[in-house]
Amino acid sequence: MTASIIKLEITAEDHHIARMAAVALGLTVLESAIPSPLPGVKPGLANIVTLIVLARYGWRIAAWVSLLRVVAGSLLFGNFLSPGFFLSLSGAVLSLLVLALAQHLPSRWFGPVSHSIYAAFAHITGQMLVVYLWLIPHTGIAYLIPIFATAALVFGTVNGLIAVRFMDNAETPKPNVIENPA
Repeated sequence: MTASIIKLEITAEDHHIARMAAVALGLTVLESAIPSPLPGVKPGLANIVTLIVLARYGWRIAAWVSLLRVVAGSLLFGNFLSPGFFLSLSGAVLSLLVLALAQHLPSRWFGPVSHSIYAAFAHITGQMLVVYLWLIPHTGIAYLIPIFATAALVFGTVNGLIAVRFMDNAETPKPNVIENPA
């Protein structure tokens, strides 16, 4: 029996996806240091990276970045395959599905801010579905919907505005400055 070696070709796109996922993971780590007033209410800073990647490189790469961040984050925090992992994964998957649809809306009226809001609502919807269907199958969790919906609206708006700001800064050419040596 001979051992066979499988060699994977790594492309520049793979490196780019890994860099973007690493930035998103760094924001996830930063976010974990921010105290939360209510379990499950987080600003979703990593979604800023997902929005930028979606706008610049398309849905497929944004999905890779988002899902890599979820898996790597769960491994880093030690909650892989725990309820927290499935909450994060369900939110990410549902928000990616919504973003897949939202990117086809007319860009004249819809952009990163509206996409961010839709994704935030989809994320919390995915999490609430997992909570209801698996963790706490009680209708009492419906009382939390206004709190989570408000958080989704606020954080979705803020993250979308931040993403737009980063995209605008990246697209603005830097003026050529010639320094006077005298």
